Amino acid sequence: MVDVLVVTAPACHLCEDALEVLEELAPEYGLTVRETPIGSVEGKAVFERFHPPLSPSVIIDGELFSSGRLPRKKLRKYLDRPKTVV
Repeated sequence: MVDVLVVTAPACHLCEDALEVLEELAPEYGLTVRETPIGSVEGKAVFERFHPPLSPSVIIDGELFSSGRLPRKKLRKYLDRPKTVV
């Protein structure tokens, strides 16, 4: 499973779009998609760690993937990459 956290802002159409895209891709790529508001404890922690300039912030497996409009081609390329086994 791939853990995806979307940090959202109020009345953010880019946030809604990112959540829709991620939910559509969830079954295909085994994504666990969670949403948290930017004002929540978790949202504030993400902001403190990464200082993203725009909403939404998309965190994949603990690392900042994107900020602002979700880059669909980059996302598919990232999710299609070979997984390394530790």
